[in-house]
Amino acid sequence: MDQSLFRDTITSKQELNELCGYPSEPVKHKVVFRLDPSIRDFISKSPMLFMATSDAAGNCDVSPRGDEAGFVLTLDDFHLVIPERPGNKRFDSLGNLVENPRIGLIFIIPGLKETLRINGQACIIRDQDLMERLKAKNKVPLFGIGVKVEECYMHCAKSFIRSQVWEPSSWLTPEALPNPSAILAEHTKKLGRTEEEVRQSLQDSYENRLY
Repeated sequence: MDQSLFRDTITSKQELNELCGYPSEPVKHKVVFRLDPSIRDFISKSPMLFMATSDAAGNCDVSPRGDEAGFVLTLDDFHLVIPERPGNKRFDSLGNLVENPRIGLIFIIPGLKETLRINGQACIIRDQDLMERLKAKNKVPLFGIGVKVEECYMHCAKSFIRSQVWEPSSWLTPEALPNPSAILAEHTKKLGRTEEEVRQSLQDSYENRLY
């Protein structure tokens, strides 16, 4: 950390509370410790989640997972399974889980500003009966992520209200969006690939290798 850039730092939770105050009673008591019916209903309607993991040294990663709403399987009050669809084979999240089982999840539902947070422990599983239940487009995943749930709670809508992320009027025009193909071509320029070659490779992946 460059201390010449960040000189006035907060180093304790007590300082945070002294600066901002303390949580209200409803906030302190909103955590539940199982997948109750309302939590299960939320998960069944969510087509996307964000998954936080870290390796044994504490190096962090956040990765999106998405599919049709209800793609995450709830097994009972304390366990769920996330299918692992084909990706880029870096295995950032999975590699972390091999070293450190701690996991944090945020489930989102398009149009809903509140989100669902779940924390717990996870492992990589290959149980064939469970993989069959996670089949999509006639493709059975090779493995998935089994999660033992330790706490669940709703997260307020303030960040989504501030960002206006669900408001189409706030969205950039297609012409103003970043160009992923150009960015990837620049970042991998030692491979000699053109922007068009990268674009075609991405398109092929999106059309032919989703499952």
